[in-house]
Amino acid sequence: MTEKRVIVVGAGNAALCAALSARENGAEVLVLERADRALRGGNTAFTAGAMRVAYRGVDDLRRLMPDLTDAEIAITDFGSYSTGDFLDDLARVTEYRTDPELSSALVENSYPTLLWMREKGVRFLPIYGRQAFKVDGRFKFWGGLTVEVNGGGPGLVDYLAKSAEREGIEIAYDSHVTALLTDDTGVTGVLVKHNGHTREERADAVVLASGGFQANAEWRTRYLGESWDLAKVRGTMYNTGDGHRMALDIGASPTGNWSGCHAVGWERNAPEFGDLTVGDNFQKHSYPFGIMVNAHGRRFLDEGADFRNYTYAKYGRRILEQPGQMAWQVFDRKVTHLLRDEYRIRQVTKVTAPTLEALAGKLEGVDPHGFLDEVRTYNAAVDTHTPFDPNIKDGRGTNGLAVGKTNWANTLDEGPYEAYQVTCGITFTFGGLRINTDAQVIDSNQEPIPGLFAAGEIVGGIFYFNYPGGSGLTNGSVFGRIAGRQAATAR
Repeated sequence: MTEKRVIVVGAGNAALCAALSARENGAEVLVLERADRALRGGNTAFTAGAMRVAYRGVDDLRRLMPDLTDAEIAITDFGSYSTGDFLDDLARVTEYRTDPELSSALVENSYPTLLWMREKGVRFLPIYGRQAFKVDGRFKFWGGLTVEVNGGGPGLVDYLAKSAEREGIEIAYDSHVTALLTDDTGVTGVLVKHNGHTREERADAVVLASGGFQANAEWRTRYLGESWDLAKVRGTMYNTGDGHRMALDIGASPTGNWSGCHAVGWERNAPEFGDLTVGDNFQKHSYPFGIMVNAHGRRFLDEGADFRNYTYAKYGRRILEQPGQMAWQVFDRKVTHLLRDEYRIRQVTKVTAPTLEALAGKLEGVDPHGFLDEVRTYNAAVDTHTPFDPNIKDGRGTNGLAVGKTNWANTLDEGPYEAYQVTCGITFTFGGLRINTDAQVIDSNQEPIPGLFAAGEIVGGIFYFNYPGGSGLTNGSVFGRIAGRQAATAR
């Protein structure tokens, strides 16, 4: 029997999982990556590598992370995170719009998929430092997020690419796929441009794993709306929506939140696109422990509405809506030891001062009088009787404010003070192609397009408005694995 040939478009997490899955199911696989080798990996290379996974307890985690020591377990409360917990979080933060079949497939396959990735050579670790704080000698993980890849996103790309090379999968770099080839039987291959020359590559199936359209300023403005052309792109410059366009050109059905995206607080003076030397460290995600003010010096959102995992992906939009598309995050001495490592990088817009009055004069673009008035009003509203605890939703909030703070409210009254300027950084877009639970792309007649599959950020229907932290990579891995398997065995 002749080997089936599968082409995978992209070389990030979803794409490489698809390639490995297709190969283990007997297919010859060609991966076509638009970037050169140094910039390979799509958005995956820019992530911190957190992966949300359902698990029953520490024994499940030890299967994923055999390097976990008895000493670490003795001082850590890992808890559990059931499939029901994962599904509830996904439904809640997407305002119950997530596709029930796709979200169920994502959640139920999360643990088996990470085990499979471990078999492929991916090494996982607990996210100490970013997802657990030491209180009374013990770490407690919070927000349903416990696992990350050793080496973050770049490590994940390296692990998967090395596994692909061991399996004899060809990865062709500088290979820009520009169109899908079709006939009456379905998709039969792609057009690819390499070194200025365009050629046809034929295949029995194609998997599109080419990311979102966040690096396309015109599409951002068209679909996301006014001012989105001004957002910074957190990741790769190559995710410009080519996969979407190619599939829509042959009748694929669009679905999902085309006016929505994952967007966060991002270093104000970061470059237009992501920088692999800095990676994910332009993000600024310790805002629950301080306040965030706009150019008028006013707070404009509830910094403590929920754990960071459940708010950070939607707060970039709120920052973009502020005057000048920027804000300042402000902290006092009581909490600066809790700030994540990303606040300590060299490429940061930071000011410090011994007093609030001195700080007010250093917040570029901010009305100092408005800021000082806001801090006085905020400080007077803080519930100082409820204990502060960064590991739980502590209920230490404010009273009587138009914009309240629900948890982790501390008065700003102990210098020195630190402030960090942020803008909106867009991670990926939520609108994409309609697929079924076999990762087949669906056409406008709601029928599968023979020979065409999709996985990762190009898929619509799973995330709306927001997403639970770490579920993006897991989504790519789960549906990448499914897409590869189905591509190798279909038709």
